[in-house]
Amino acid sequence: MAMVSTMQLRTRTLGATGIEVSEIGLGAWQLGAHVEWSGPDEDESLRIVDEALRLGCTFIDTASPYADGRSEEYIGRALVGRREQAVICTKFGFWAPGYQHDHSADRIEECVELSLRRLQTDYLDILLFHGPPDEWGGTPRHWEIMRRLVDSGVVRAYGVSVGAGSSAQIREVLETTGSQVVEVAFNAMRQEPRAAFAAAAAAGVGIIANMPLQSGWLSGKYDANSRFTDDVRGGRSAEYIATMAALSQEFRGLLPEEVSPSHGALRYVLAHAEISTVIPGAKSVMQLQDNLAAAAVSLPAGIVEAINRFGASIPAGLV
Repeated sequence: MAMVSTMQLRTRTLGATGIEVSEIGLGAWQLGAHVEWSGPDEDESLRIVDEALRLGCTFIDTASPYADGRSEEYIGRALVGRREQAVICTKFGFWAPGYQHDHSADRIEECVELSLRRLQTDYLDILLFHGPPDEWGGTPRHWEIMRRLVDSGVVRAYGVSVGAGSSAQIREVLETTGSQVVEVAFNAMRQEPRAAFAAAAAAGVGIIANMPLQSGWLSGKYDANSRFTDDVRGGRSAEYIATMAALSQEFRGLLPEEVSPSHGALRYVLAHAEISTVIPGAKSVMQLQDNLAAAAVSLPAGIVEAINRFGASIPAGLV
């Protein structure tokens, strides 16, 4: 397994915010999820954050309901005495315990206060509306409150997470919300959002790319015999698994022999200059280290174009 040094982990500017972020960040939805499934417990979660900072991974993406609030709590404990070393992105709209849905504007400041308390900080670097505005009822009042939080210094920048969203939803964010940041699922198998990247860049909106490994399918660790019972891949049919396994194999065949599937998948995302940071999750320090080792990898332009064609061949809605 490759290792990474702090000298290899580059930074990019998050749109026009002026906030510098590591090009590979830490997706923290897994931290503390040892109760719900086989996520890391508190000790391993603290070690993951500690190792991330040691290796120059400064961007951490979380949300208030992740692991029923434990993700934010563990991040806060890990950052005691060194809060300024990290750029923290969290979200509003879903609530612990579970994923209770309440996106009403009147609860934004309540959610921010809970996150500040869990994270043991007096400011958030980025606050995202957790879900596309057209799905969850984003209104001018939402954006007015979020702008006020920025003006007061409690939040440095705000935006929207459209999740597994579309280029149309990104454009809606650009046109209606005044956002400085957008987060979207984007990877070699899920490329449709790319159609709005240029518009985001022109508007000075930073892009955070989540799900870069397509729930592990692009990591090379699953095949047609894989079965899932305890996480986001659970409940999939054998036919779906066979299809994803075939796509994973096709993707691997596009990469140079010396590049691992997970590193190739991460470098593909980062080949898009409009993207500020990509946020793979990590269940262990070892997995984090391997994710960050992708910083030392490069993909020739011809391979990036081949992956573009691969993604374009996948029927809409399949992944």
